[in-house]
Amino acid sequence: MPVRAKFMLSEVTTNSYNPAAKKFKFTAQYDPSIPEDQRFQKATPWGEFEMQVDNPAAAVQFELGKQYYIDFTPADIPAAAQEGANATQG
Repeated sequence: MPVRAKFMLSEVTTNSYNPAAKKFKFTAQYDPSIPEDQRFQKATPWGEFEMQVDNPAAAVQFELGKQYYIDFTPADIPAAAQEGANATQG
């Protein structure tokens, strides 16, 4: 079952070694009056999500202070890739 969470972009950092790359920090959002939010949390949530984007066309799609959905859905991994991952762990 997928899980949907609502996060706000709370911080944008430009990397000194690669000015085209941006680090985006998102923090969990919750409004008890919104049923959609209640499906993710029953009380004040805590959570952070960070990612680096070094694709300028993708980076410009994020706006500081705006809320975004983050969907967590299991990823199907091809058998060959899974075997390779298992080999590196053991």
